[in-house]
Amino acid sequence: MPAAIVIHHQVETLRTMADTGALRRRESENENGKAHPLHLSMTSDYATSTGCPEPALRRIADAGFTHVHWCHQWNTDFLYDHAEICQIARWFKDFGLTLTDLHASLGVEKCWVSPREYEREAGVALVANRIAMTARLGGDVIIMHTGNEPRAETDRARFWTQLGRSLDALEPVARDHGVRIAIENTNDFPIIRRLLADHGPDYLGLCYDCGHGNMLPDGLGELEELKDRLIAVHLHDNDGQGDQHLPPFTATVDWEGLAKIMARSAYRKPVSMESSMHNSGITDEAAFLKQCHDAGTRLANLVEKAAVQEGHSIS
Repeated sequence: MPAAIVIHHQVETLRTMADTGALRRRESENENGKAHPLHLSMTSDYATSTGCPEPALRRIADAGFTHVHWCHQWNTDFLYDHAEICQIARWFKDFGLTLTDLHASLGVEKCWVSPREYEREAGVALVANRIAMTARLGGDVIIMHTGNEPRAETDRARFWTQLGRSLDALEPVARDHGVRIAIENTNDFPIIRRLLADHGPDYLGLCYDCGHGNMLPDGLGELEELKDRLIAVHLHDNDGQGDQHLPPFTATVDWEGLAKIMARSAYRKPVSMESSMHNSGITDEAAFLKQCHDAGTRLANLVEKAAVQEGHSIS
């Protein structure tokens, strides 16, 4: 079955859901005219990326976060059904949460850059599923990995052909749902620069993962060059040697330098953390989320301070 038919079949019901029931982002002031707390975003998979997400969403809201980076099933072939997406939407509403963005899946056997054509087409359907889900939940950005560019010339050519086919197939789906694709830096800035040169900002942008950037010789320099295409962020810390996903301000990421670039960038969404408990040494979820919320508040203040100093608006 052609990829276009697969996509249509996959998202037709979800398109109707997005058109008729997308969650609205909350207003900046409540009915009494009092400002809401600082908008901060936390990843849904801070403890686990599979299973029922309801307990995590409840704890994220209880910790004071207003937004969620959806990261459940970020690296699987899992397809979200209508019933599951509707339930997640209800939880968001019940807990007063807003979707920042959604980490879509590169896939395992359903892989959008697979050299096997049937796997690539299945991967396109998987990404289309996440695009429709994002729109239904009120979001406008999904985040994608591309995988590494192969070294062998013939494999490299096939990689670019398959990636190009998938991006071409997904563009009308993304535009129809009002969702853009952010390509994440997984040590692959040359790939990102090429893709952003080939596709406009109304379709593709950059997701800067500062943990991945911290393991490069000049991750912030790379971000500086592409800051006008920044539409998503993954904020967490590490020691520069491994992808540890620690809370901000606990290791070696240059947070002041990052805040200054964020303040000058195209990014206008909340500080969005992708920290995980696994390497933190913290076993209590509430304590971990409090540390992340405190760190997020500190970082948001740094971004605001940098914006004021340089005369930029971050609203």
